[in-house]
Amino acid sequence: MTPRSLPALVLSALFATGASAQGAPDGKQISTQGANGAPACITCHGAQGEGNPAAGFPQLAGLGAKYLSEQLEAMANGSRVSPVMAATAKALDPAQQQAVASYYASLPSPLNIDRLAATAMHPVKPADTGAWLATRGAWDKNVPACNQCHGPGGIGVGQNFPSLAGQPAAYIAGQLRAWQQGQRPPGPLGLMPAVATRLSDADIDAVSAYYAGLPKAADLLAAQTPSTDGAKP
Repeated sequence: MTPRSLPALVLSALFATGASAQGAPDGKQISTQGANGAPACITCHGAQGEGNPAAGFPQLAGLGAKYLSEQLEAMANGSRVSPVMAATAKALDPAQQQAVASYYASLPSPLNIDRLAATAMHPVKPADTGAWLATRGAWDKNVPACNQCHGPGGIGVGQNFPSLAGQPAAYIAGQLRAWQQGQRPPGPLGLMPAVATRLSDADIDAVSAYYAGLPKAADLLAAQTPSTDGAKP
């Protein structure tokens, strides 16, 4: 190799690097325009990933990138049964799935995290089945409190446990029943199938409605709580 040939090699390497960077999938573009024949994600999940509760489409903004990419992969390979999402997930290659997951993980959650977390300290009664399951569990059925993994007020924890607060009730209930029927991967430590199979239909409906309505309940609770601003000792 001659010294004269080095500049050409350097330029070639730089060009190749630039082409690779330019060819990297753009998660935001996929979410707004679709890709490979798949529709734009915003069609169902909202312009900012806020979801569409009325239609049962979940919030994606602020969920963990690892969780989101695993769900896309599972829906693509059929281990998570989703008639609505299967075709879209299959249309995206692994790099595109990761790009979309990272994009939605980077968006701010529409939830008021502090207010939701504060609801975990609010007293609940056993008769309020949804709130009791979420905050206390049902130890007679060996069911831990949902908040133990999903955080106080269902705000989500880390990359593996998504937020539940504000997700559509029909969506949450559908996923719990999917775990009952073996239509979703078990997730960390195989917890969710074990939990879901110990819940009755009434339990599922109650806890799903609780989490769906929690953001509004948290706002109401905050409004009813006297402010300590300016209070004298």
